Amino acid sequence: MLRDITLGQYYQADSPIHRMDARVKLIGTLVYIITLFLYKNLTIYLIALLFLGAVVKISKVPLSFILRGIKTIMILLVITAVFNMFLTPGEPIVSFWKFKLTWEGIANAFYLCIRLVFLIVGSSLMTLTTTPNQLTDGLESLLGPLKKIKVPVHEIAMMMSIALRFIPILLEETDKIMKAQMARGAEFDSGSLIKKVKALVPLLVPLFISAFRRANDLAMAMEARCYQGGEGRTKMKPLKYRKLDFGAFVVLGVYLAAAAVLGKLFPLNLIPL
Repeated sequence: MLRDITLGQYYQADSPIHRMDARVKLIGTLVYIITLFLYKNLTIYLIALLFLGAVVKISKVPLSFILRGIKTIMILLVITAVFNMFLTPGEPIVSFWKFKLTWEGIANAFYLCIRLVFLIVGSSLMTLTTTPNQLTDGLESLLGPLKKIKVPVHEIAMMMSIALRFIPILLEETDKIMKAQMARGAEFDSGSLIKKVKALVPLLVPLFISAFRRANDLAMAMEARCYQGGEGRTKMKPLKYRKLDFGAFVVLGVYLAAAAVLGKLFPLNLIPL
């Protein structure tokens, strides 16, 4: 299960998506997320699916590797779908006790699950094709205007970069601790829900200790190198837009226009709302 989490991981490959400026990918991800919430119909999701499929193909990241991240949220998807189906008011299909299964609930659950899956796949694709350093530089550049109102942009970007970098490290550490404790007779998958929660306590204690130790080592290393924040610092690899990035902006504009216009003029609803 831990190995199925793809957030924060970087997939090494030589593709146009990998070579794009991080700012383009950040803006593109934001535009993609916005289009998912423009309208609630299948037309917008079909356009988003075609766009996402094309980007995945160009990125050379295996689709199976990207979809691994969905396994970790399956329980959340199921719970969300059930709550929407039985707690949304509307025309009842089946009713028992105080719960009613409605057409409106089925529609809300269907569209919400599609949005969550597309959102996670799109966001994962951005982190899989962009290194943490590139994400930090891109985010700091995009938020640069906020420096004029004394917002610590560099520090915010640095914290996000460190958090993303630590996710795969902590997952690997968790996997090692679990295997070590299972070798000593610990059981994490058997028993009732309460027993499973109690079994996690011996796992969380060493994990927190390891995380605090790594954070302390990182802080001492930054202090030993006289780190003073982003004021006056130069970039080893300055961000610079190229022809590939300008072409990507054109494609994003066409995609946004197509989603906004076609989703409005040709709505397709297989489930009545």
